[in-house]
Amino acid sequence: MPEPITEQGQRVLALWQGSWVAAFAVGILVWGLIIWSIIFHRKRSEQLPPQVRYNMPIEALYTVLPIVVIAVLFYFTARDQTYLLETDEKADTNVEVVGFQWSWEFNYLDQSKAEALDEAEKAAEAEGKKKEEVDPEDAEPETLFSEVGTPDQMPTLVLREGDVVHFDLHSPDVIHSFWVPAFAFKLDVIPGHDNEFQVKVNEGTAGTYMGRCAELCGADHTRMLFKVEVMEPEAYDAWFAEQQEAAEAEAAEAAEQEAADQQASEEAAGAAGSEQQEQGQEEDEDAQGASSDEEQQDGSASGQAGGSQDEEAGH
Repeated sequence: MPEPITEQGQRVLALWQGSWVAAFAVGILVWGLIIWSIIFHRKRSEQLPPQVRYNMPIEALYTVLPIVVIAVLFYFTARDQTYLLETDEKADTNVEVVGFQWSWEFNYLDQSKAEALDEAEKAAEAEGKKKEEVDPEDAEPETLFSEVGTPDQMPTLVLREGDVVHFDLHSPDVIHSFWVPAFAFKLDVIPGHDNEFQVKVNEGTAGTYMGRCAELCGADHTRMLFKVEVMEPEAYDAWFAEQQEAAEAEAAEAAEQEAADQQASEEAAGAAGSEQQEQGQEEDEDAQGASSDEEQQDGSASGQAGGSQDEEAGH
């Protein structure tokens, strides 16, 4: 196994080594009994050995001993699993990991999703509402900046030495598995069921490590690669500030563009309204002109009719 770079990874390595020690101990015992039987109970004559139906001590031994071995392994596995999935410690860095076909997105958050939901529930209780009334989708933490990869361009997850890092795992499509071998740990990324875990990055582990998807998730599964770069505190702080400034500038530019688009839309709507008003005025003027022409024609017709009647009366 690779040398772990987290405290949790050290626990996994210790469990792995302990399991191998237990496996070798059981193996040596079994091999020893086999060799002992071959040497000391090999055939010496044609005489048939004494036949017995059963041996209670031996049967009890090979029934109880495996149960004891399994119980011990189960205890240490359950103990370490509980430790690995513990998320109560306050995190220094919060990252949302989004696994999608076929790459990764790393969203750096101001707090974990659980903390955001807890704050929303407390605010709801202060207002006299129930916790169940809080929609988790309305209690999302703020995204400070993001790193999005593609199958052709691996994203990089940047961490700081000595930090407690909290990961929220999310998938919009199929099941993936977030695996960093240097963490000695992996966890599934399941659609509709967000997982979480956190690690404590050890001091003196600055460097670049590889990560990948450990779940067969489709045709381009092998291209779901990413890098993990662990920085020293000073370098990480400078990088973090730079990323945050770039994200704020991009957000400001997007807001300005949206405002300009909205203003242009309003001006276009105003121009269209003015054009419609002018067309309406022209139509009214045309209608009034047509009415005047009809009145004049009606007057001329009335005059001609009156003249005809006078002529008939004269005749």
